Amino acid sequence: MFRFFIAIFIFIVIALPSQAHAKHDGEHIYLQNCVSCHGYDGNGGMGIPLSLPDFLATASNDYLVKTIRVGRPGRVMPAFKNLSDNEVDMLISYIRSWSDTIPPKYSKKPVDGDAVHGKQVYLDHCAECHGASGNGGKGTGVTMSRPRSQPILAPALNNRGFLISASDEMIKNTLIKGRKGTPMKSYLKEGLSEQDINDVVAYVRSFESRAAAIEETSEDEPAVIIKESPYSVEETVTNLTNAVGSMNFRLIRVQNLDSGLTEESKEDKKQVIVYSCNFNILNEALKLDPRVGLFLPCRITVSQQGDKVLVMYANPKRMNEIYNNSELDSMCTEMKTVYEDMIDEALL
Repeated sequence: MFRFFIAIFIFIVIALPSQAHAKHDGEHIYLQNCVSCHGYDGNGGMGIPLSLPDFLATASNDYLVKTIRVGRPGRVMPAFKNLSDNEVDMLISYIRSWSDTIPPKYSKKPVDGDAVHGKQVYLDHCAECHGASGNGGKGTGVTMSRPRSQPILAPALNNRGFLISASDEMIKNTLIKGRKGTPMKSYLKEGLSEQDINDVVAYVRSFESRAAAIEETSEDEPAVIIKESPYSVEETVTNLTNAVGSMNFRLIRVQNLDSGLTEESKEDKKQVIVYSCNFNILNEALKLDPRVGLFLPCRITVSQQGDKVLVMYANPKRMNEIYNNSELDSMCTEMKTVYEDMIDEALL
């Protein structure tokens, strides 16, 4: 008996510090990778709230692992392929520490439902938040980029990452139980039958065949677009400043590339940046994703390279890969066209 108690004591001494260490490591990983979107205490922001008891009660560990690994292509959530399996496990353990709910385990068996009937039920009860085609709420989750009446954004149900991560049983369980702290109701309590809910799950699963992965390729869209000017640096810069005004952009400033990095008298006059902005476009972009402020205002660089004068700008369509927000696709395409027209006018 004495040996038994000694063994238990040794187990406690060894196991407790190990668990505490794992939690500490998980918190460190969370702070490094997740806090900016999901909040310090998991209460959400740009990303969904992770600490809600109802979320943790319906989200399986398998769902969390796949979500971390696959992300949500075309949305803000990236795929964290850089984390090791052990780091992912520690991260999930830390997220689980916010609630004493037991992680559910779901069957991989498909729900038996009628997708045709499920579509009508979905349109009647789900489309208002999740969109008629399952596109989810617009914006990023922060107050300035979503309707203030919505405490969180409804996730995109037609997203490849969601459909890979969520089992039919998990989707069904969420529909049955709802999620306190969000607009997601218990649709069983709202009057739907279990068969109605099965039909909705079948319809949501049908998005899988139409879910398009948003993956830009480097071959199609270069990171930097470069054009050669037939004019001198000074003439090219003058032409650009004129073109900025004709495109309804406001000229912000013209400065040498090494301004502030060297003495003013030693600045390279053959390396110049032209800054400009259309504030209407800027405001619309910030509503869709506040992170675009990191890359604005618009910059066009004019550089003397040997006997050539080059005009360069970062391709907005490639920058959208960094944002991982499909709402910005059309705007980034529009911005690329604006850059092209502005430079073409300057180089005529």
